[in-house]
Amino acid sequence: MFQKEIYISRREELKRLVGSGLIIVMGNSESPMSYSDNCYNFIQDSTFLYYFGLNSPDLIGLIDVKKNKSYIFGKEFTIDDIIWMGKQQKFKDKSLEVGVENFLDIEELKLVVDSAKVENRKIHFTNQYRLENSYKLSKILDLSLEDISTQFSEKLVQSIIDMRSIKSEIEILEMEAATNITRDMHLVAMKNIKSGMKAFELVALLESAAKKMNATMSFHTICTKNSAVLHNHDHSNVFKDGDLVLLDCGAKLESGYCGDMTTVFPVSGEFDSRQKDLYSLLIEMFDKAEECTKPGVKNKSVHLEVARVLTRGLVERGFMSGDIESIVKAGAYALFFPHGLGHMIGLDVHDLENFGENRVGYDSETIRENQFGIRSLRMGKELKKGHVLTIEPGIYFIPELIEKWESSGLFREFINYEKVKEYSDFGGLRYEGDFLITEDSNRRLGYKMPKYADEVEKIMKK
Repeated sequence: MFQKEIYISRREELKRLVGSGLIIVMGNSESPMSYSDNCYNFIQDSTFLYYFGLNSPDLIGLIDVKKNKSYIFGKEFTIDDIIWMGKQQKFKDKSLEVGVENFLDIEELKLVVDSAKVENRKIHFTNQYRLENSYKLSKILDLSLEDISTQFSEKLVQSIIDMRSIKSEIEILEMEAATNITRDMHLVAMKNIKSGMKAFELVALLESAAKKMNATMSFHTICTKNSAVLHNHDHSNVFKDGDLVLLDCGAKLESGYCGDMTTVFPVSGEFDSRQKDLYSLLIEMFDKAEECTKPGVKNKSVHLEVARVLTRGLVERGFMSGDIESIVKAGAYALFFPHGLGHMIGLDVHDLENFGENRVGYDSETIRENQFGIRSLRMGKELKKGHVLTIEPGIYFIPELIEKWESSGLFREFINYEKVKEYSDFGGLRYEGDFLITEDSNRRLGYKMPKYADEVEKIMKK
């Protein structure tokens, strides 16, 4: 939790942007895993955290623009709660710590809303990603679930996106901390991998590095030798010499801020010639992205620059042939790079995407394309100072995709399928870091991370 002045100033700015009416910000409830008292780990709604700061379930925030008041609605703990949980700080006192003087029982929220409706005042709420919150809102506002999904306030949503997209200095410090814990997770994995180890054993080690720092996972850890599967959450593999490990993981702080990195490293401690060659091309792609990422540049154009580096490298290695620009324009490179370059990161690992990828990553100046590969680019619009996003190029040999494209006769003028099929057993490579857009360039968050092949091998020898 930050100082209360930060939350007060955020709510003041949101009031200014929205301009009138009531603003409802839904907090999350606990979600039962198998029955009501056995729940998944609680994760607070990130927008509620941003404006109201309390990391407890069953709370709803409200900002009355006209009356210049903020409220938190919920239930104080009863003696029954205290018997099971121990003595608890009152929510009334917790609310004061985030600059909210009005903590009211949840039952009073509908009375406040109904009074505003009588005055014909606008009720602003966002689109919801949890059904239970949609249901609560439908009862509070006397709207159907369908109305809740269609009548949300575009003005409120855009105001939140505009505010949360630009990270403040205190947020950057939190993200730096999350990134450094994430770095530790990767280094633990590199230093402890050995032939015969099961993936879940390695995951246990690297996730314990985060838990030792009071952090959780910002998403389900990807730790696999079957790296041609982009999001492979299976941890049943047994690693052997000759295998490459693709590790994509991140730490989430108690404050909610996330880290996200991907590394690739050899089980044996040394890349073989084939692995090192393609890994060097991957890092060329990463370095080009880092060079191009700066304010005033569209991230879509950075993605395409990286695609040119990949295409040139594939032509040089005999996987493709033809004019570089023609290959990129046609989208033929996406056989090897079928996802986007990166995404926003902050209080969520894909920050703000609960409001919709197109609202967060695109605008009227940058329209999302439908071409395979680049259509998966989550962040395409112009970069601004204060944005924090990932850079995450990849190179993959996906047997099913290769077979589908070849059987369809797709891009035969560009793709040497016989050469490509020689690498059907290769898997995939991906490398990812978290970057802050600065005044005229960018800065990678966190302490120095091994990137080049010799740096990775040096870490593993230790």
